[in-house]
Amino acid sequence: MDDAAGAILEVRDLHVRFRTRRGPVQAVDGVNFSLAAGEILGVVGESGCGKSTLCTSLVRLLPENAEVTGSIRYRGEELLTKSGAEMRELRGREITMVLQNPMTAMDPLFTVGNQLDEVLRHNSSMRGEERRSRALEMLRLVHIPSPVERLRSYPHQMSGGMKQRVLTAMATSLSPGLLLADEPTTALDVTIQEQILRLLADIRGSLGTAIVLVTHDLGVVRRITDRVMIMYAGRAVETGDTEAIFTDPKHPYTRALLASIPRIGHTGRRLTAIDGQIPDLADLPPGCAFAPRCPSAMSGCTTAFPPAFNTGPERTARCWLHEGSPA
Repeated sequence: MDDAAGAILEVRDLHVRFRTRRGPVQAVDGVNFSLAAGEILGVVGESGCGKSTLCTSLVRLLPENAEVTGSIRYRGEELLTKSGAEMRELRGREITMVLQNPMTAMDPLFTVGNQLDEVLRHNSSMRGEERRSRALEMLRLVHIPSPVERLRSYPHQMSGGMKQRVLTAMATSLSPGLLLADEPTTALDVTIQEQILRLLADIRGSLGTAIVLVTHDLGVVRRITDRVMIMYAGRAVETGDTEAIFTDPKHPYTRALLASIPRIGHTGRRLTAIDGQIPDLADLPPGCAFAPRCPSAMSGCTTAFPPAFNTGPERTARCWLHEGSPA
């Protein structure tokens, strides 16, 4: 939903710049989007396009060399002006994250029960037995078999998929309004990926949680998201309804991504690849960063980055091909 009315999360003109020895690196550049309660937004793009930085900036967990400007409003409150203590109150309770590597995200020295209890103890007023009951409830919600026994298990005694489900249980144990899932199916086999996707859908349905799903897997995006935002070189180049974008992409980069997906039954066809490389964020070319790789590039593409043009109901694309339809 691009209309901010009724949005649980509103991001406006968000910029994230890192100070480095090579000079400033513009990792996120003028991103805008809104998210309604219970909605799933997919954030898609090649590695290095700024997806994870965007996700981390929403909970203000960027390193000290990051400079963030713009606006991030959660339930109407501006997050960029909140103190560290105020953000700690929100993280774990209202806004939570599921990280992309379940193998290293859990502490190997503590049991699952210890780690679930710590989340509940630091972020709620629940007493001991109440916390244990809630931990068991969450393990059942994420379809962990024998939850009583699993509370006594250590991370090394579980598979990658089970660890990911435990991390999801931790992230949703206090029914957050917003869940940030950064590549939650990376390094998992397809069977476990399917379980995690069903789990995210169940959480959205049972808790009404809004979800930002960061991924490079277009198949995952089409399966589970309501809307999608395509990022390239730190910029959101196309946004809109998921099915509309998959069936009728408007930005050349989106079309190139979709053309590169292998298709069942097309074994004799050569896979389409996007020529060239993603640009260096410390040395972006003028104009549209995709222009050097774009088969539809025009002379004006290399001099000015296009504004967001309307390309359909609640759809925008930043491409000069759609000039004349300002958003």
